[in-house]
Amino acid sequence: MYLKIKRLIDIVLSLIGLIVLSPIFFILILGIKLDSKGPVLFKQKRVGINKAYFNILKFRTMGIDTPKDTPTHLLDNPEQYITKMGKFLRKTSLDELPQIWNIFVGQMSIIGPRPALWNQYDLIAERDKHGANDIPPGLTGWAQINGRDELPIVVKAKLDGDYVEKIGLWMDVKCFFGTIMSVIKSDGVVEGRTTGTTIKKEIAATKENATK
Repeated sequence: MYLKIKRLIDIVLSLIGLIVLSPIFFILILGIKLDSKGPVLFKQKRVGINKAYFNILKFRTMGIDTPKDTPTHLLDNPEQYITKMGKFLRKTSLDELPQIWNIFVGQMSIIGPRPALWNQYDLIAERDKHGANDIPPGLTGWAQINGRDELPIVVKAKLDGDYVEKIGLWMDVKCFFGTIMSVIKSDGVVEGRTTGTTIKKEIAATKENATK
């Protein structure tokens, strides 16, 4: 029952967001075009509800020569690819704003597990164990306010499962306001490869799976 209410909330809030934020969209689009060559929007194949694929939308923050289908935190020296405007967009999370359209058309929700890349097979498999692939992915979620890029796959999937188990209005409210605080403090954002045994295994697994 709540999922139907949740979808209605998504439609109403995303429509309001598209209208109210349109001046900001215009300013950001102008900044991106003046800063570097390439399209304004960045499209990437992601995993949606029931593991159906869709194209997630973001404002482009990297040059057109950036390796495709590789998470930023798995790149060597990602700073060489990130544009000046891109640094600002990433720091403020404004690069995620075009996903309001993904939410409006029903491919995403405001709150839910962040959609995995199509080739993040380990993350997708772990989420299967917790039922986290059975609900719409979100613009932000429980894992996002509890570690974000710093989390190893197993922990991230478990947090996504915790959200599914406790899904409800109060959980969504906590995620929403928790995200605002995380953005203000830039918590859990990792640009470039991270250290640690678990993360190194994640890098190796992603490379291996991408070749399959």
